[in-house]
Amino acid sequence: MNDIDIKPDAQGKVRDLYDLGDRLLLVASDRISAFDHVLEDEIPHKGAILTQLSCFWFDLLEGVVENHLISADVADLPERFLPYQDYLRGRFMLVKKAQMFPVECIVRGYLAGSGLKEYQAQGTVCGIALPLGLKNSSPLPQPIFTPSTKAAQGNHDENISLDAAVALLGEEAAYALRDASLEVYAKASAHAQEKGIIIADTKLEFGMIEGRLVLADEVLTPDSSRFWGQGAYQEGVDQQSFDKQFVRDWLDAHWDRQGKPPRLPQEVIERTSEKYQQAFELITGKPFEP
Repeated sequence: MNDIDIKPDAQGKVRDLYDLGDRLLLVASDRISAFDHVLEDEIPHKGAILTQLSCFWFDLLEGVVENHLISADVADLPERFLPYQDYLRGRFMLVKKAQMFPVECIVRGYLAGSGLKEYQAQGTVCGIALPLGLKNSSPLPQPIFTPSTKAAQGNHDENISLDAAVALLGEEAAYALRDASLEVYAKASAHAQEKGIIIADTKLEFGMIEGRLVLADEVLTPDSSRFWGQGAYQEGVDQQSFDKQFVRDWLDAHWDRQGKPPRLPQEVIERTSEKYQQAFELITGKPFEP
C-alpha cells in the first residue's frame, strides 16, 4: 500500500526517499523485511513507530553524537507533500543530506542470532574470540563492534573485521565509527534497562555532514535491534522479544527460504504490530497514538 502519489527518488526495504535538494524526506512505510526479502504483508502502524521511536532516540542521544534530523512536524512539510499530510504525519523525517559510510555499524551486547551460531561453531563472533562457556543469550564480557558491508536489496550483508573497515574507510573514520557506535549503545542500553528492555544488539548507520560525524537513518528500532523483556530474561534460552524476531521465527517454521516467502497469518501480523507498539511505549514511557 502506498498512500502518496509522488514517486520516490529511491526506495529501500522499508523507507521511501524523496530528494529535496539540500534535504531529504524519509517516509517509513508499513513494509517489513526478513531474510533479505520484503514480505507481501504489511504491519499496521509500523512505519509510524519506527519514525517516532527514532526521533525519541535522536533527542536522547543528542549529547553523544550529532544526528541528521531537521523536523518531523507536518508544518515543515514541503508544499507539494501537504495534500498527503494525514498519511505522512508521524511517519516522515526531514533530514540533512549526509555522505553515508558504506558499512553497517553493529554493536552486540549479548549472544544471539548469527553471533550465537558462529560462537557455537568456532568460539568467536565475527572473528572476535570470546570466553568459553557462554550460552544462548549470555551477556558478552563487554559490547563488541562488528561492522558489515551494505548489500543491495536481495543480497546478504557481509560481516567484516575492524581491520577490513580500516582498509575500506581509513583508520580515522573506522575508529570514529567504532567509538561512536559503542557510546550510542551504552547510552541507549542504560536508558532501555531502566524501562525494562534489554538491547541485545543494534545496527546503526552514520554519515558525514560538513566534516562532522552524524547518526542517520533509523536508530534503535524493533527493525534494527533485538529488544528483550528484562523481567522474563533467562540466560540459556530464546528470549521474549519486542522486535521482528517474531516474524523471523514464524517464517523459519513455515518456509525453507527458497523462492517467495509465504503470506503471514493475520495473527502474526497483529501480534507483530502489538510487539512494536509495546517496544515504543516501554522505551518512551508514553502511549503510542496511531
